[in-house]
Amino acid sequence: MAMELSDANLQTLTEYLKKTLDPDPAIRRPAEKFLESVEGNQNYPLLLLTLLEKSQDNVIKVCASVTFKNYIKRNWRIVEDEPNKICEADRVAIKANIVHLMLSSPEQIQKQLSDAISIIGREDFPQKWPDLLTEMVNRFQSGDFHVINGVLRTAHSLFKRYRHEFKSNELWTEIKLVLDAFALPLTNLFKATIELCSTHANDASALRILFSSLILISKLFYSLNFQDLPEFFEDNMETWMNNFHTLLTLDNKLLQTDDEEEAGLLELLKSQICDNAALYAQKYDEEFQRYLPRFVTAIWNLLVTTGQEVKYDLLVSNAIQFLASVCERPHYKNLFEDQNTLTSICEKVIVPNMEFRAADEEAFEDNSEEYIRRDLEGSDIDTRRRAACDLVRGLCKFFEGPVTGIFSGYVNSMLQEYAKNPSVNWKHKDAAIYLVTSLASKAQTQKHGITQANELVNLTEFFVSHILPDLKSANVNEFPVLKADGIKYIMIFRNQVPKEHLLVSIPLLINHLQAESIVVHTYAAHALERLFTMRGPNNATLFTATEIAPFVEILLTNLFKALTLPGSSENEYIMKAIMRSFSLLQEAIIPYIPTLITQLTQKLLAVSKNPSKPHFNHYMFEAICLSIRITCKANPAAVVNFEEALFLVFTEILQNDVQEFIPYVFQVMSLLLETHKNDIPSSYMALFPHLLQPVLWERTGNIPALVRLLQAFLERGSNTIASAAADKIPGLLGVFQKLIASKANDHQGFYLLNSIIEHMPPESVDQYRKQIFILLFQRLQNSKTTKFIKSFLVFINLYCIKYGALALQEIFDGIQPKMFGMVLEKIIIPEIQKVSGYVEKKICAVGITKLLTECPPMMDTEYTKLWTPLLQSLIGLFELPEDDTIPDEEHFIDIEDTPGYQTAFSQLAFAGKKEHDPVGQMVNNPKVHLAQSLHKLSTACPGRVPSMVSTSLNAEALQYLQGYLQEASVTLL
Repeated sequence: MAMELSDANLQTLTEYLKKTLDPDPAIRRPAEKFLESVEGNQNYPLLLLTLLEKSQDNVIKVCASVTFKNYIKRNWRIVEDEPNKICEADRVAIKANIVHLMLSSPEQIQKQLSDAISIIGREDFPQKWPDLLTEMVNRFQSGDFHVINGVLRTAHSLFKRYRHEFKSNELWTEIKLVLDAFALPLTNLFKATIELCSTHANDASALRILFSSLILISKLFYSLNFQDLPEFFEDNMETWMNNFHTLLTLDNKLLQTDDEEEAGLLELLKSQICDNAALYAQKYDEEFQRYLPRFVTAIWNLLVTTGQEVKYDLLVSNAIQFLASVCERPHYKNLFEDQNTLTSICEKVIVPNMEFRAADEEAFEDNSEEYIRRDLEGSDIDTRRRAACDLVRGLCKFFEGPVTGIFSGYVNSMLQEYAKNPSVNWKHKDAAIYLVTSLASKAQTQKHGITQANELVNLTEFFVSHILPDLKSANVNEFPVLKADGIKYIMIFRNQVPKEHLLVSIPLLINHLQAESIVVHTYAAHALERLFTMRGPNNATLFTATEIAPFVEILLTNLFKALTLPGSSENEYIMKAIMRSFSLLQEAIIPYIPTLITQLTQKLLAVSKNPSKPHFNHYMFEAICLSIRITCKANPAAVVNFEEALFLVFTEILQNDVQEFIPYVFQVMSLLLETHKNDIPSSYMALFPHLLQPVLWERTGNIPALVRLLQAFLERGSNTIASAAADKIPGLLGVFQKLIASKANDHQGFYLLNSIIEHMPPESVDQYRKQIFILLFQRLQNSKTTKFIKSFLVFINLYCIKYGALALQEIFDGIQPKMFGMVLEKIIIPEIQKVSGYVEKKICAVGITKLLTECPPMMDTEYTKLWTPLLQSLIGLFELPEDDTIPDEEHFIDIEDTPGYQTAFSQLAFAGKKEHDPVGQMVNNPKVHLAQSLHKLSTACPGRVPSMVSTSLNAEALQYLQGYLQEASVTLL
């Protein structure tokens, strides 16, 4: 439906946008819901664009631009099987107006629209938006740098994905198209802008605009040169490199800033140029060789003359990264060989940049979340320390001996300084620990810590002499930075330090969970979590529950207490450590479960009001699942206590539609329901009708969890459903019908259908059976994908096992005469090799055995000619390798991988479902079962089976069959 582009609608929209900025959720939430409800209407995006262009109120303009960008992010992409959320007319109108609008808007709005253009560009450029580039390049001529910078900013957000795309012909074609249209105008703009810089050398405001352009141009240079060295840039290397070199050495007083924190334009430009030079030095070293010494000198001078202020961090770290990338390439080795050069790099670049500065101390205390992210998760790519660390590693590639020698001297003198007066000189020890860490660690992974270490550094000795004493001191709150360093040392070198030392540190780490410093107690939790996941011989955990048993109570107490410390109420590292402790300790936690589950439920209730930490929430649900699993394994009746504790919160989450939590709640409920052995408690049956509501199924993230919950209902309560909720069966099949129509979710539809066939009493689904098959055939005709075929084969064989081979033949031929033969010939025989998975293959084997031996029409109608090919394909399923080829056109992107889509499904590892084998009781070994069934058939019609087998089965298959008959000790009569 369309909304008119009228003043009344603009007014309404303005009022609702205003309300979305209200801090009171009672006003904000309904306004957000209203906007969500109208965004599918035609003209909605155009109304937003009109507002951001014409509204008198600046706040509304900005709000409209952000809302528009988010709308584009959510809806522009056309997803297969999903409705197209923006009508064609709106798409055309948006593309026709947005570039002009973006260029004529103030900078704040320009940024939002520029982002929107790059989101649209990712989908539509170049095929569906061929004139975008020309429209942008033409604006370079305007001479207006507000416009030019708008174009450059958009081009940057459009092309920066070239830095991390995989090589493909499509990508090459697109980059070539961009280079043909863009490389020359960009180079001319670069030269013209540099000339303007000297013309306006004394005009500060003009220089600021020109330097913003130069930064963007340098970023574009990086993106366009990343995949390969384009011919155009190779031919024009002189122009680019000479100018880059000049800019690196330039110092304009007018561009210097007094701000110590924020990097100025000059620093940002030089940082990007260091990046560009490093790219060429690493990837195109032959072509770049003659420029390299000049850049090394310029960048070296830059490093030696730049101060310690925070605003230079990016520049210094990029400059050091440049040196790091150059020094580990064999044919630049000669630049670094001289002992004096090495000493001066160590002394002037590495050691000063490893110091813990006042700014770091401030971050440690006041911005701990950011500090932890930079330090622990390696997103400190642009910190000075990380760059200095990389340079140490780079130098060690060729000069490990001399470099270790130089630094050992530094480390010893730093530790001596510390020992003289610890409370004043603690930063010396911090730098020493950092130096040892960077020297010792050659290769590191998030999962395993250090995997390769420098032989010249004795890690255990350093640990015992310098790390343990800090962690053993009685006061957990003194020298927090050194405590954090010590804990991090354990984490990083957990594979090098012997187990007995790690065991000594476990109670010390548990103790540090009480530290006031957020960084210290977070590191303690993280270190425990990492230690508990370490694997020893034969893949068991390195630490056993028995070894940790003495600390169980204090461990659990301190972990939960740490969640009450200021700043850590939703600390994901602590919650992950809780989950890991449960997992390691197993039944040792049972005595504490009543208090633990109360604390977890209270936490769940608190965060469900405003879920903001996805990892924390995930681990919290994992911990809940572990409590249920471990307790109910020992005492299944305890499931009732968990339901009492959790259902109130779950009801609230479902009623308030807390989208992020709903898939988790369904998974926990499945786990609880699967724990009940006999029938479904009435509390669950009350929920059953609600699970079939279409609105729940519209969110992709809910589907896997909902299907599993419905499967649990069917497994545990099919009789109750058939007797007390038979009117809900059509709803159940409606869900199946919706899922089966979607390429992304059809396998989920089959999971549901298989559970219906396996568990529901046959008479309750009789009237729907034919319709089910008709739906499946329609889907087969419309789009036959490999995934669908595999699921379809498992389903028809399960049906055959459940209802008998004759019933399967009759239902096919009841839809259309001779249909059964077509399914055998066109689907089962040629495709059965594609089925994967132990249980799936077993179902197919037992089903096909039934078709061969319990279906009279297979023996005496025109279907008989298919008997031997079917037997041959079954032996192939047993003996041949699985056919895992996928046709080319099916390598479509998996929906889960695409950004900007709804929250993907988050599977809980500890809510996992045990693999269920529907033929487990009946058939143990499907090959023996085939032999026994053939024997039984041959006694019913003597002579026929051996002749059918010997005349048309190929020799190899016949040989396998003889083997099965021997194994089953039967013969064919």
